[in-house]
Amino acid sequence: MSARQTAARRPRRARGAQESLASIVLVFESIVAFLAGLTIFGVQALPAGIEPWWGVVAGSVIAVLMMLTAGLVRHSWAIVFGWVLQLTIVAGAIFVPALALVALIFGAMWAYATIKGASLDRRNARLAAEAEQRNGD
Repeated sequence: MSARQTAARRPRRARGAQESLASIVLVFESIVAFLAGLTIFGVQALPAGIEPWWGVVAGSVIAVLMMLTAGLVRHSWAIVFGWVLQLTIVAGAIFVPALALVALIFGAMWAYATIKGASLDRRNARLAAEAEQRNGD
């Protein structure tokens, strides 16, 4: 049996609601973070003495960190790091005030994904345990 056939038969790891929702939010927000970096570059919003291209670098780094974190949200530390990334977008509003609106929208989506997603995961675990208990009778 080849490695490809073995991999095809291996069941996928179940993802909870929190993991699914949080990763979706971070991937879409990574696009916005990159575009925010381009905006900071385009309007030359950085203080004098800092080259404008640092805006593109910062936006790119934040976007990559968001995508990497999206793949790791099954870990509790990645959820916390996601909150740090949300605060980083808020800090970008210093240079481009319109980012405050972006931070508000994505921050609300992140809060919903992490808080409500965890609630759904707990409920689903409880329902599965109740079903298992009923089937065990």
